[in-house]
Amino acid sequence: MHQKKSTVSKSRSTNCESCVNYVYDEEYGYYICEANLDEDDMMRFLTSQTFSCPYYQLDDEYRVVRHQM
Repeated sequence: MHQKKSTVSKSRSTNCESCVNYVYDEEYGYYICEANLDEDDMMRFLTSQTFSCPYYQLDDEYRVVRHQM
């Protein structure tokens, strides 16, 4: 079954911009959240200023380099 991707607005004050699941989709021309939010999580995200995403993971591009040192 194909999972629908959730779109996330960049104008909201969330930490989505630093999340590994927040990626630019060249086909659509904007950033999307690749986390599979269920309807309840999406409703909380859209209506709350202090939504704490259970799928948030810091996009730490230097993690691999630090591990190799």
